Formats: sequence, structure tokens, C-alpha cells
Amino acid sequence: MLATPMPAVTTDALVVFGIVLLTLVLFVTELLPIDVTAIFIMVLLMILGPDGVVNLTRISTAEGISGFSNPATITVLAMLILSSGISRTGLVQILGRKMAAFAGEDRNRQLLATIGVAGPVSGFINNTPVVAILVPVITDLAHAGKTSPSKLLLPLSYASMFGGMLTLIGTSTNILASDVSARLLGHPFSMFEFTSLGVIVLVAGSLYLMTVGPYLLPERVPVEDDYVQEYAIEEYLTEVVVEPDSPLVGRTVGTAITHVDFDADILQVVRDGDEFIEPLGQLTIRAGDVLRLRADRDTLGRLVERDTLTLTGHPPQTGEELEPESETAQTLVEVVIPRGSFLAGKSLASSTFRQRYDANVLAFRSRGETVRDHMDRRRIRVGDTLLIQAAPDSIDRLADNEDFIVAHEPDEPHYRTEKIPHAVAIMLGVVGFAAVPWASVGEALVAATGVGAFTALGALSLPILVTALAGVVAMVATGVLAPTELYDAVEWDVIFLLAGVIPLGIALEQTGGADILGALVAATGTVLPAVGVLWVFYLATGLITGVISNNASVVLMLPVAVEAAGRIGADPFSFVLAVTFAASTAFLTPVGYQTNLFVYGPGGYKFTDYIRVGAPLQLFLSVVTVAGIVVLWGL
Repeated sequence: MLATPMPAVTTDALVVFGIVLLTLVLFVTELLPIDVTAIFIMVLLMILGPDGVVNLTRISTAEGISGFSNPATITVLAMLILSSGISRTGLVQILGRKMAAFAGEDRNRQLLATIGVAGPVSGFINNTPVVAILVPVITDLAHAGKTSPSKLLLPLSYASMFGGMLTLIGTSTNILASDVSARLLGHPFSMFEFTSLGVIVLVAGSLYLMTVGPYLLPERVPVEDDYVQEYAIEEYLTEVVVEPDSPLVGRTVGTAITHVDFDADILQVVRDGDEFIEPLGQLTIRAGDVLRLRADRDTLGRLVERDTLTLTGHPPQTGEELEPESETAQTLVEVVIPRGSFLAGKSLASSTFRQRYDANVLAFRSRGETVRDHMDRRRIRVGDTLLIQAAPDSIDRLADNEDFIVAHEPDEPHYRTEKIPHAVAIMLGVVGFAAVPWASVGEALVAATGVGAFTALGALSLPILVTALAGVVAMVATGVLAPTELYDAVEWDVIFLLAGVIPLGIALEQTGGADILGALVAATGTVLPAVGVLWVFYLATGLITGVISNNASVVLMLPVAVEAAGRIGADPFSFVLAVTFAASTAFLTPVGYQTNLFVYGPGGYKFTDYIRVGAPLQLFLSVVTVAGIVVLWGL
């Protein structure tokens, strides 16, 4: 039965519903980058607020920009910097290599090693950079162990999601949900508030991946990997001989393609038996040179018609033929575009990628589609995977740049291993000062010893915001991070996303929109028990997160869940936990969670692979999570 009557639908609420719908459309279609969409929504809320044109959203200018000063936003910013400090020490990579040595060529051990590293580590380091760090480690582990990377990379992403639910700081979604819970219920999350449930989810999910997962995971990437054949670019690779009367003679490689204006790249130049690879830009083309090109059939036809280049009839057919005699292992490599990369939202032509890194893009994967021609005009999106050819030093520079995730570890990685003790001590301090109930410890010591001075220990209990910022200062002071690296460590699109969607949640509450939606969902309480309504919220949040940002789904769903819980007489905190866990464990699509995007290209996955593996897992964990909440917190 409904505890209160259905609230009236006001004009203010309808306007906010329209803005929410617009937000969902922009997030799904990606007409604008996700962070730009969030800022646009923030501006729209203020324009339609009391300080703007009309008072329809009830969001003042101060409330509109409150997301930038919100404790959740600042805490996430600090945690991103701390995670970057850990990654620069090489600690996660070292753990990954040790587990790889344990795994060997046994597929079950490889899977166990992948889950065993990604899960627990993601509880204390933001799970997004954990996956970014481990993609090359796990890819190399798969190839060395004669296993398709497709069998390990999706479990890597899923395991990081399980681990992210072990602690408050495992994922930015937890931190944001804690802030919303504090505002709605006066109950923020403590550091280990839901660790017991997180352990249950980690164990249950891991068992699924170890038993059912191997039968559902495809082998999209061959064990004996050859990028040329995997990306099916044999038809796009051509060798031509430069004739004496060719207009290319006397021009540099860097200007030759621009001069003749066709869709092709000069990958190598062979002259008198010597192979020239990157950097080629300043190499002058001579008559008789053999050019190895990436070009489509239309371009080849135009080349033949001009009668200035002659096909040799021996185009390269494998990756080995495209690699020089020495240092072959790193000539062809996949590069994933993470959030915050300067390439995201740009085309190859506008980004000057080739000039910056002396690298040629042979093809790229975007949302499951392999693009092989007219690549310069295509917009690069977060999660796209580029197949590039470059000299080893260029690939090392790419690997050292946080704008890219290179799916192959460099031979000589540059880690600050000597700073590992400092970084670990700082993270322990950040967690310890925020998690340990120092006041209770002080009271216990006073009771045991009679020394009243122990009551001063209560002053050591600090919010995670304060300890995280203190940790950032300590990272710089101890040399774990250089001052200039602080800004590069922050995923600014995540920060702008949080700052933009937080006012949307406030508007949903203030206009009564959350009350209306909560009442509608609570109506299911007439046919479902409270645990059924809780399960509905879990499933609904998981589905929404599959198409929009997990942070956005938390902001939109938590006020509705709290309202619905109040109407059916259930514990609203249990509903908060269900929404939080569902938003942080989105397995159904590659776009629902950034870690899924990171493995999309390197694993060669199709969109349907996520549904085949993730849908049963989502249903299984919905039962496990809801049951765990009922047992541990009740309804």
C-alpha cells in the first residue's frame, strides 16, 4: 500500500523531466563529449532557474556551480591523483607480472591471476586506472601463455568492478553516492561501510567468471596474433615503385601525401635494400624508391592512372613483413584512447597525431566497427583502439603518455620503484585516518588505562576528503609525483561530469520530480514485496547505467530510490546501497563503464559479447546483492 497520495505533477517537474530526457539522449548519442554535455545541462538548469530567465528548475547560480565545490568532486580529484602516484611506482605492474609468472600457460591460472590482481587492488586504487595499467600486462600474459586475450580482458574489466565495491574509494561512483546519501539521509558511507557485501559480490562474481565465463567468452583475437590479418588490412597494404617522372621525386615523405591529396600513408621506404621506417617525415623520395603504402582500391586506381608509380605485385601480407629486421616486437601495436586523451573528440588530421609521435595509423576499431579507409575524417572516441606502426622509441613515448593505453608493455618501463614504500605508506595513511574509529579507540584506551589523554585520539578521525588531499601533498613532498604531474593525473572530463550532473540531481529533488518517480515505482509495492521493489531498483539502475554514465545514473536514481523506500515503509539506506552497487557493476554494454571500453578493442569484442557474458552475470549478482543487503542491513 502507498503511504502517501501520488504527488501532483507540476510544470517545474515536467521541465526537469525534459532536461533529464535530453541528458539521456545526449549521453547515448554522444553528439557532444560526455563532460561537455554535463556542463551544458548545468548551464541550462541555471538559465531556467531563479537567477536566469524563469524559475522553472529552482536551481540558483550558486547551486548550479555547487558541483565544483562538492566534497565528492574534490575527493574524486584527489583520489585520481593518488592512483596516478601508485601507478607511477610500478607497483600494480609488478603485482601483475608476479601473478603472470604464477599463471604460466594454464588458462585457469591465467584467469585466476587476472581476477586475483584486479579485484583486490581495485578496492584501494580507483578501478579505472587499475584496468588501464593492467591491459598491457594481461595482453602480454595471454600471448605468452598461448591464450586469446579475449578470454582474459573482459574478466579483467569485470573483476575491477567487483573490487571497486570493496571500499568507499574503489570507484568515483561510491564517493558520489556517499555524498548524495549524506544529503538525502544524513548517512554518508564510511570507508568500509559495505565491504562485507563487496566481498560477497567479489567472490560470487569471480566464481561465475571462473566457471561459466570461459564457456561464454569468445576467442575474437587469435592466439598467434597477427595484427594485419586480425584487422583485415591486407587489401589496404601496397608496394609501389617511384618512377623518374613522378611528382613525388624530390619531395619529403611528410609533404608527398599532402601534395597528391589521396587517402594513403607511406609506411616504409625501401632504397637499395635498406628499409627506412619512422621518422620518415624529412626523408626525400628518390626515383626507384619502393614505397610501402596503406591505401584503398580507389586510391590505387588513381595512382595507376597517373602512371607515376608502379605496383610491384608484392604487398606485405603479415605484420612481420611490415616490421624492420631489428626491434620487430614493438613495430605494430594497439593503442587505446582513454578519457582525457587529447585525441578524444578529434580526427587524426586535426590532432597532428602522426607529427607528434612519428606514427602511422593503419586501422582503428570504434564501437565494434573496424575503420580502414578515410580515417583522417573520422572522429576518435573514448575507447577506440588504434593499430599503429611506429619505431620503438615512439611507442615508448606513447606508453609513457597518459593520453594512451598501449596494449603492450615497453621493454624498459620507467617506474619509480624506489618510491613504492612511500606511496604505500601514504595510501595506508589516507585510508587509516579516514577509516579507523579513533574516538572509540581513545575511549577504549581510557577505560583500560585510566589515562584521560587518550581521548585526544578522537581528533585523528578525519573525513576522506581531508585525508585524500593531505595524501596528495605527501605524494609531492616525498617525490612520488612531481608537481607538474598533478594536473596530468586528473581525468578532467570526470570532474566536469560530476560538477555538471550534481545540480541535475538537486533539481530533481527540489522540483518534486524525485517524489513523482518514487511514487510511481512505489506503486509496484501493491503487487511486490519490499524486496521485490528493491530488486526492481537494482535492475533499473543497471540498465540505465548500460547506456549512460554510472555517475549520472547514481545522481538520477538515488533520490527516486529514497522516495520510493519511504513510501513503502522500507529502509531507504538499503535502497541507496542497491543503486550504488548496480551503478558500479554495469556489465551489459561496453559504454556503460569506462573499463569495459578499455578492453573493447584489444579484446576484439563485439557489442553482443558483453550481453552474452554480462547479462547472466548481471542477473546472478542482482540476486546475490539484494539478498546480501536484506541479510546484512534488513528492509
